[in-house]
Amino acid sequence: MTAATQPTGLLPDEFIKQLGDAWGWILLRGLASIAFGAMAFLWPGLTIVVLVIMWGAWAFVDGITSLVTAFKARDGGKPVWPLVLIGVLGIGAGLITFFAPALAATTLLIFIAAWAIVTGVFEIVHAIRVRKGIDNEWLLILSGVLSVAVGFYMLSSPAGGALAIVWVIAAWSILFGVLLCSAAIRLKKARDAKA
Repeated sequence: MTAATQPTGLLPDEFIKQLGDAWGWILLRGLASIAFGAMAFLWPGLTIVVLVIMWGAWAFVDGITSLVTAFKARDGGKPVWPLVLIGVLGIGAGLITFFAPALAATTLLIFIAAWAIVTGVFEIVHAIRVRKGIDNEWLLILSGVLSVAVGFYMLSSPAGGALAIVWVIAAWSILFGVLLCSAAIRLKKARDAKA
């Protein structure tokens, strides 16, 4: 595919550089995810309301950092749309949990599961888009697949026990965060190598 027929405004190398410039925000998303997972493992006896508030705070921070990344890593002068959608979903999810923390546990789990599936799909789309510019792009795709798998697991077993769900969410959050941190470092290295 020539530069004239590229579907996006930027060539892959330029796009990777733009994402590399926003590597710190991607790293922050990963670290926030790891922190949320660690807290959930350390205090598994938390009530569902406290877990909801913790998850809402994490989703809100994740949404903001996704939006900042999308606007810093512009593609042809436009924000990167999968990251914009992830950001909007995260901010919306966070706000809903802050203003309605007494949602029934089943409703919350369905909401979290749907959020994980949708953001996972967009993570996969985004990973496919940058696959030619970085090494080991499968890690980015794996983070999206992991989100989708956890979402479907929660939908299939909403009454599987609050503790089991907390541990699944905690493990998913930590692994997802590690994969995002890895992606951030690889994007920074790719950007530095092209500089």
